[in-house]
Amino acid sequence: MAETGQIGSVGRSVRLFLADGTPHGLILAEIGNWSGKVLAGPRSRIAEVLRRPETSRTGVYVQIGPDPDRPGELLGYIGEADDVAARMRYHLRSDSKDFFDRVAFVVGSDDALTKAHARYLESRLIRLTKDAGTILLTNDTAPDFTRLPEPDIADMETFIEQLRIILPLVGFDLFRPRRPLSAQPAAQTAGGSPVFAFMTGGASARARETEDGFVVLAGSTAKATTSATFQAGYRALRDRLLADGSLVPAASTDLLTFATDVVFASPSAAAAVVAGRSASGPIEWKVAETGQPYRDWRAATLE
Repeated sequence: MAETGQIGSVGRSVRLFLADGTPHGLILAEIGNWSGKVLAGPRSRIAEVLRRPETSRTGVYVQIGPDPDRPGELLGYIGEADDVAARMRYHLRSDSKDFFDRVAFVVGSDDALTKAHARYLESRLIRLTKDAGTILLTNDTAPDFTRLPEPDIADMETFIEQLRIILPLVGFDLFRPRRPLSAQPAAQTAGGSPVFAFMTGGASARARETEDGFVVLAGSTAKATTSATFQAGYRALRDRLLADGSLVPAASTDLLTFATDVVFASPSAAAAVVAGRSASGPIEWKVAETGQPYRDWRAATLE
């Protein structure tokens, strides 16, 4: 199965309906002339979501929640059912998917989706999510369901292209890969981000800001020791980077080396991991060529 292309730059109109009037409750999302609908909401409002008649249709559901073993990262599960509400009630009774704190249901705007369509969508969404690698799926298997007539496959691929737009808008950014900076087009760097530098205690790091986050570049170094002011969350993040090989021992016993580009959620998170202590990223990261602090550079781009 060939992968679908990237979404073009043509503008799209998406309708988001806040069913209870708040951005944190149940959201219904649709695109004009699309045969699908997405219903998303937090676990705390799951009873209201399941009372919606649309959730009793054939479709696909996506659960996401924090990963206890990877601070700041997400776990997910993708499934399909003839009655997605009934399947969700089963999960809630059995606690078999207890990690999730948000759920999204993908159904047809009418009853056009069949069991075969749902199985195809489940298979493709699992594949796309695993290929992106941003969210770790807990699915035991990765079904490869292709038993659909060619016209139906074409329809479902068009259906998936709409999901690529809608799911991130309701908090389910499953398909955007975390690529190394060297693999990203220059247009994806935020406002033509310069290279930032940060030196502390013998460590020397360089970084760029991209649409995925603040990226510390491969070859940068970090202090091997940490201080008492090192926050527990950043310590856990650093431990994970050591465990997965993103950070490795350097020639100097006092330093660690970034073996690959690493995406951080903020300049402060990146600075803390490099310095092994609490750090104000907007102040301590500086434009490599001019010495201007990140904070001042960002302020200048807003004017």
